[in-house]
Amino acid sequence: MSTDVVLVAGPTAGGKSALALDLAERFGGVVINADAMQVYREMRVLTARPDPAEEARAPHRLYGFLPAAEICSAARWRALAVAEIAAAQAAGELAILVGGTGLYLKALTDGLSPVPPIPEATRAAVRARIESIGAEAFHAEFAAHDPVMAARLRPSDRQRLSRAAEVLEATGVSLAEWQGRATAEEGFRFFTVLLAPPRDALYAACDARFRKMVDAGALDEARAMRRLALDPALPATRAVGLRELIRHLEGEISLDEAIGLAQVATRQYAKRQMTWFRNQLQDPTVLSEQYSERVRQESFSKIEHWRLTPPRASD
Repeated sequence: MSTDVVLVAGPTAGGKSALALDLAERFGGVVINADAMQVYREMRVLTARPDPAEEARAPHRLYGFLPAAEICSAARWRALAVAEIAAAQAAGELAILVGGTGLYLKALTDGLSPVPPIPEATRAAVRARIESIGAEAFHAEFAAHDPVMAARLRPSDRQRLSRAAEVLEATGVSLAEWQGRATAEEGFRFFTVLLAPPRDALYAACDARFRKMVDAGALDEARAMRRLALDPALPATRAVGLRELIRHLEGEISLDEAIGLAQVATRQYAKRQMTWFRNQLQDPTVLSEQYSERVRQESFSKIEHWRLTPPRASD
């Protein structure tokens, strides 16, 4: 017997959390986080985590459970998510995963590649090389050895670039090839909703939301993160808008300049997310507008129909 799992995907500020919460209330579900930044407890506002009032409306899992000094890999998140889905199934609840981290969602639906453990010495050597010659030069150097994987990575994405390089160095096999060996979890039946608002509406929502974040305490969170003096290679330090607010706190730019730059970064991130989702999600139900009552009712109807449809033999 398969386990029904609803995935709610889409760009930042597109209404995913609101839809997931409405679905949880309608279908007796539990909301499970699939956003790589919302796992960190220090940044509720900056990462747009559900607030206490929203969390009180339905069970929420995997939100704010890690300190910013830790790394939550896709493999770690996947293991936790699978456990939460099993717990929801045992309790008779519908698992509703929501987030904008495509790597997490793909890890759940498609599985993870069986890459062997990477020696710490290899990791350290790769990080030192990046710091020594810079990300742009390292990307070019890496591309000479692994052009397929290099084409998938931006030089600015140091974490994924480092991961790809250390896998190649340690195993002699491209991460692209390892990813092709992934196997998915058995027994899950997915229904995927992709919120894909028009670009103008989405960008306006991105701009408005960041200003609301500042009003709600994002600057205090940035100040606390700055005091932690974390390694800039840690994922939490790359929360959208954090770098710009810290630049303001350090006197480099005004608050208005920081907000403007953070809004630009948020829009760019939303654009990258939409490109990824449109190319990578498998057979999603696409709702091409900002979240609204009409979208809410359409989602209810489609999911009700799906849950009444017997699973196929392949499910």
